[in-house]
Amino acid sequence: MLNLCLKLIISPIKTILVFSFVCFTSWGYTQDKPKENYVFIKKPGLNKPLAGLLKYIFINDQKYREKLESYGGKYGYDSKEVKELWDTINKQDSVNIAQVTDIINKYGWLGPDAIGEEGSSTLFLVIQHADIKTQEKYLPLMEEAVKKGNAYARDLALLEDRVALAHGKKQIYGSQVVRDLKTGKYIIQPIEDEGSVNKRRESVGLEPIEQYVKHWGIDYKPGMSNFENCNNDSQKSANVWLWVCIIASGVLIIVFLVYKYRRSV
Repeated sequence: MLNLCLKLIISPIKTILVFSFVCFTSWGYTQDKPKENYVFIKKPGLNKPLAGLLKYIFINDQKYREKLESYGGKYGYDSKEVKELWDTINKQDSVNIAQVTDIINKYGWLGPDAIGEEGSSTLFLVIQHADIKTQEKYLPLMEEAVKKGNAYARDLALLEDRVALAHGKKQIYGSQVVRDLKTGKYIIQPIEDEGSVNKRRESVGLEPIEQYVKHWGIDYKPGMSNFENCNNDSQKSANVWLWVCIIASGVLIIVFLVYKYRRSV
């Protein structure tokens, strides 16, 4: 009788314990990666695992870059803290690049129908943040992907600008800006045939440059390259200081010679 009572008591307890363990382990598994990794628009042919991986890569690409503004404002854009943050970004980029190039090498440049809108943009974003050799290697693949509708012409334009600037040429679409470390302000890098830049931007689906650069606090003036003007101003300042140093050195030499002459007399 006692054994029967014990069985009746223990059996439900076992069931509750097993159910709790399953719920707990299931919850723990889903928390390994951000929840949004598993939220997708249902599309025929969408590769959910691959889209999820690219979502995760996108988060890793952006999470440290999002701290640059606050770090720069707090410590200075040329500070040790910002340089250390860039070291972290570069390390993460190397991981992201390895993952994305592996995907492209295996599947080709997939489009939104296979990996979603964000997944498609992530392929471009990681390649854009890669070294120049990687950019050059995958630029033709992205050009082909644009023709097939697997990538966006506006994204390709940004990559083309980066590659051009890396080779010492002027950019075509005016998409690349750079921060002046001394002032903390952004400036536009040199543009080829600047007067026609908005026509080229419109052809690939980019907004007018006047609106685009406002995101970086730049007041764009047609026909001017802020980057070149800034460099010219810096060069002028450097030349002035050089002449000041030369004149000051000359005066000191004359004073020294006069002093020696008087002592000898």
